[in-house]
Amino acid sequence: MSFKRLFSKSLGADAERLHMAAHSHHLWPDSSFDGQVECWNDAARLADRKWDRIMGEVWPEAQGHVTGELGTHDPDSILFAPNTHELLVRLVAAAPRQAGRPLRVLTSDGEFHSARRQFARWVESGDIVLDQVATEPFDDFSERFLERAGSGDHDLIFVSQVLFGSGRIFDHVEDLAALGRPEGPWVVIDGYHAFMAIDSPFTSAASSSAFYLAGGYKYAMSGEGCAFMHAPQGFGPRPPITGWYAEFEDLTLPPGSVGYRSDAMRFMGATFDASGLYRFNAVQRMLKENGLTTADVSRHVSGLQRKLLAALDSTALASAELLNPVREGSHARFLAFRSPSAQDWCRQLQDRNCVVDVRGEVLRIGLGLYHDEADVDRFAGIAQGLD
Repeated sequence: MSFKRLFSKSLGADAERLHMAAHSHHLWPDSSFDGQVECWNDAARLADRKWDRIMGEVWPEAQGHVTGELGTHDPDSILFAPNTHELLVRLVAAAPRQAGRPLRVLTSDGEFHSARRQFARWVESGDIVLDQVATEPFDDFSERFLERAGSGDHDLIFVSQVLFGSGRIFDHVEDLAALGRPEGPWVVIDGYHAFMAIDSPFTSAASSSAFYLAGGYKYAMSGEGCAFMHAPQGFGPRPPITGWYAEFEDLTLPPGSVGYRSDAMRFMGATFDASGLYRFNAVQRMLKENGLTTADVSRHVSGLQRKLLAALDSTALASAELLNPVREGSHARFLAFRSPSAQDWCRQLQDRNCVVDVRGEVLRIGLGLYHDEADVDRFAGIAQGLD
């Protein structure tokens, strides 16, 4: 089945392009354009009063969509921010630590750049001590990471649910979340490549004791500016990095004191661009109107992934190591091929107006709702020319 009609604007903008990077910049569906226009029209129509609508209607609608996808159904635990890096900075500043000692952080060696780079800089400045678990060998990474996390040696534990480089899945989220305590350690799941790629990726059981970061840029198909965080109740009641949206007028506080909301809004910053929320809501409505769930999209993508792998058997890509084989159950929305030729292949494909991406020696091919079997056949034909 083809769903290209839902993406007519993005596909029509470059009809000759074959965009096989839905895991990178996911093409925007037509409904996101409607959301963007709605945001502009509200600003023109309501002017100063637009914030009443944003915070009274748009924000709560987006919270509901997020919690429905996560499987937590607790809208008050969700806040939004321009990007997950901003949320990470607020989290690390608020995380409990022993006085006079750097924050002790556990993570993997396969985290995305927004976390990897910031952690590395904090190590340089002496603000954190970093402990990394190797992602390879992949098959027992989840067990090895969970074992290290249970040592009691860390204040903050941070791991991606789907590793962006390999597409492998950390599948012990509930067990890891059970380690979280308000007094430490804090458990943070980076779900950017899991949100709307894995059905109900964050259960109510995990949500009571772990943070979850993700956003609209990938499989939520909504673009940038719509990152979010689930913040468990009782963790970090007074974040030190705080904007005026987190303010709460508590009449019991001494005059001049800094008050906080008790829900996730305690981690809020200041004025933000709301257009991402409008786009996100519009896309969510479109999916509902078309009867499409995350599980439906995953089945569609899984079928295309299997067809693609079979079609690549006679191409140069068959010589690469597939880091995330397609098996039963949850799978990343991209295929990760490791080869010394990955950079060259990426350049050759780009020269043919075929968009993929490469990370070191890993070529990633991402399939989404806007792909169909004809796209797979076309890609396989282009790949025949790779050397």
